[in-house]
Amino acid sequence: QTGQTDFSLEANETEGRKNRIRPEFKEDPSFKNRLTSYNHTAVHIPTDIYDGSTIVLNELNWTEALEDVFKKNREEDPTLLWQVFGSATGLARYYPASPWMDARKTPSKIDLYDVRRRPWYVQGAASPKDMLILVDASGSVSGLTLKLIRTSVSEMLETLSDDDYVNVVHFNTKVNNTACFDHLVQANVRNKKILKDAVQNITAKGITNYTKGFEFAFNQLSNQNITRANCNKIIMLFTDGGEERAEEIFSRYNIDKKVRVFTFSVGQHNYDTGPIKWMACANKGYFYEIPSIGAIRINTQEYLDVMGRPMVLADAKEVQWTNVYLDALVQPFFNEHNRNCMNNQLILGVMGVDVSLDDIKRLTPRFTIGPNGYYFAIDPNGYVLLHPNLQPKNPKFQEPVTLDFLDAELENDIKVQIRTQMIDRNTGNKTIETLVKSQDERYIDRGIRTYTWAPVNGTDYSLALVLPEYSLHYIEANLGDTIKQAMSFETMQQEKFEEYGYTFIAPREYCKDLKVSSNNTQFLVDFNEYIDRKTPNGPLCDCLVSVCGLWEISKLHAKHTDVFYYFIRDGVLARFVATDGGITRVYPKSAGEEWGENSETYDSSFYKRNLDNDVYIFTAPYINSKKHTLLHKISTPVTVCVLCYHTVVGVKLNVSAWMNSFINATTKKNVMDCVILDDGGFLLMSNQDDYITQIGQFFGEVDPVLMITLVNSSLFSFNKTYDYQSVCDPERETKAAAGPRSIYVPTIADMLTVGWWASTAVWSVLQQLLLSLTLPNVVGTVYSEDDLSDAFSKESCITEQTQYFFENENKSFSGAMDCGNCSRMYRAEKLPNTNLVFLISDAKSSCLSCDPKPLRQAEQPSTGPDPCVLAQNPRYRKGPEVCFDNNADVSNNQNGQCSECIFIIQCLFFFFFFFFNLTLISFLFAR
Repeated sequence: QTGQTDFSLEANETEGRKNRIRPEFKEDPSFKNRLTSYNHTAVHIPTDIYDGSTIVLNELNWTEALEDVFKKNREEDPTLLWQVFGSATGLARYYPASPWMDARKTPSKIDLYDVRRRPWYVQGAASPKDMLILVDASGSVSGLTLKLIRTSVSEMLETLSDDDYVNVVHFNTKVNNTACFDHLVQANVRNKKILKDAVQNITAKGITNYTKGFEFAFNQLSNQNITRANCNKIIMLFTDGGEERAEEIFSRYNIDKKVRVFTFSVGQHNYDTGPIKWMACANKGYFYEIPSIGAIRINTQEYLDVMGRPMVLADAKEVQWTNVYLDALVQPFFNEHNRNCMNNQLILGVMGVDVSLDDIKRLTPRFTIGPNGYYFAIDPNGYVLLHPNLQPKNPKFQEPVTLDFLDAELENDIKVQIRTQMIDRNTGNKTIETLVKSQDERYIDRGIRTYTWAPVNGTDYSLALVLPEYSLHYIEANLGDTIKQAMSFETMQQEKFEEYGYTFIAPREYCKDLKVSSNNTQFLVDFNEYIDRKTPNGPLCDCLVSVCGLWEISKLHAKHTDVFYYFIRDGVLARFVATDGGITRVYPKSAGEEWGENSETYDSSFYKRNLDNDVYIFTAPYINSKKHTLLHKISTPVTVCVLCYHTVVGVKLNVSAWMNSFINATTKKNVMDCVILDDGGFLLMSNQDDYITQIGQFFGEVDPVLMITLVNSSLFSFNKTYDYQSVCDPERETKAAAGPRSIYVPTIADMLTVGWWASTAVWSVLQQLLLSLTLPNVVGTVYSEDDLSDAFSKESCITEQTQYFFENENKSFSGAMDCGNCSRMYRAEKLPNTNLVFLISDAKSSCLSCDPKPLRQAEQPSTGPDPCVLAQNPRYRKGPEVCFDNNADVSNNQNGQCSECIFIIQCLFFFFFFFFNLTLISFLFAR
């Protein structure tokens, strides 16, 4: 078995670690070239668990049998990725074996991973929970105790998943919601962050009144007018102790014991803990002590064992699909030996299997549903599993991706209804007009889409198919002879292939056993040989894709596209045709060599936009890029293949040449501003010389006052969207800091506490301090952050973007911009059969009194919508159909643990390191 650290570490190893297996690792493309070994499993043990304890050694022994099971699973299904068993004691055995941490990328990071705190483990180990965290904020908890309570509550929140609901309240003689939430809210990442931040603002004063605190808690848990988990109900009390039992409240609100009460005595004190022990024992809960920082993590997650017992007794081995980690399928495992014995009412752990989204996507026939058709699936929370806009950008983000369907698309009332229908596992279909965001997220179009949905058997997901009206049908035929005929055309011959411009072939899987080559000529040679040997109607080929692609290659040449010659004039850099079959022909060949568009037309923004519009579409160049303005049109009249009906023809224009013509055609440059904007508000043409460097810029940054006026006059409308999958540059820490980063500095009270010294987390902390002191320059020089990829150097964040579009069909607009002591007149005319508007106004320089604050369109960091407002009207979700929240056979002894927490000290381990680390601490304080 492998340990919790990097395999390359050799120094300071114990004798046991030196005897561990050292697998031979190889880079594995299935795991993005991560080092793996299929001959072994690997084991991860949390830092704060002593890996030489009897419990851990016993679990290492009996879980070793899983290695053969994992290997057999992979033999039966070679597409399987990670297989993992997470134990209730924190041990995780996974296959294939792989170094847990890459010391080259994370040289100074402490490993705080604990499988029991992962959302997929929590989801598989117990039914959903409604949790009310009750914090004692009386004056007696001030100081270190309050700090421990704050940290304990934050750690408790991390034991919850998106299936759970939670709120935090604090009390003394009064009871207050800690955050802006006045009821239970979904325990998603954003809500938990708000609660964690709010907990840090709790202050201690007054006296304790448990009666008021518990009465408030029971009322929140019994609120039927809010969305909640509707399964397990829990109250978590964090206090330092007291004399009150609040018996009258429990007899009034919890006579049937449906609400479990867990109590935590926090800090070091001499208060009587008997009353809060009784609260736990009398309400099917558990009592814990948290005297120091080292006891927080383990004691705030032990309650999950209690919550899992009803599931164990019900033998509920349910397979569950998690949110997208990219992805995991989990199932709980129980001790089958004499389950009614109180010692065997514990869940053994959770088994997880990664299911690749790429494997699922390969099962969907993407190229038969058209460029703008797609599938998506959602879970009972409304989160998407499959969706073209599900594209998490942060590879190091460990939390599951929770993108709601209404955030993945542009929301409207009908989509809200579709979401509800899918969550309720109904079947249906609906055709709607909706706003559609372009592939490059700069534009919004209106399109007709038909949604068809149905539940997926054996899962709690529902699957939907979305099709535009022009993709509702496709032709299925025997196309073998057609492909043979296409291969005989002159333009398909190797020596003639590049004669008619430059051809791009999309990197599609035309046939499973045919390699796609970046060299077009080589690809055609390979395909010719393939067709001679095999029929394209075979099961290994996507026949429609093959025939469309090859027929278009053969027919898209200069003799068939006379429209090319129509566009031959000064200022035209290139003529092109882009097709549904993945073929793009660019003329002349020299222009193709500098072509910057995506060769896969199904991923091309200009191509997909044209299909939803029946006008000439001008696309602004990307600012600070070499791309030029495009003009293209849906070309049904020049379709070259009856099967391949989505064809777009267009030209690429030289911006400088057209600007010169535009300037020469207009007058009064110093008096009037003449500009042409596209339907997204981007600048395409201007009569001002100094605007030429701003071609492609959003007009709200060029002339903010005029753009705001155009919005107010209803020429443009806008739609603001949030991207919850973005990454941003982290806030840089000052290099002048006196100590090492990300290190917890223990207090004197911690160091005098036996419980803290008994935690092996202390040894990891001290080791990191020692390494930072002795090898700071080596680590900083060899493995600097600059060596990491851009993706790994960024942090997950929310960004917002505002897209603009023509609001209505009106053609003419005019008015005045009043800036107080001056004004500007303007007139705007939409150009027929295009997505352009011609705008003439008094020169910007003639009136500078108005606020020139830019109007932003581009994506920028944001705090997102206010979660406090969203919590007042939460989106619809559905809890599990089966809830395991109680069982008459649950052992009362285990559910009502009245004894104090027992600290297990590994004496030999403790005394071996005691003198060394005490000396080190003295050295640190001396510094």
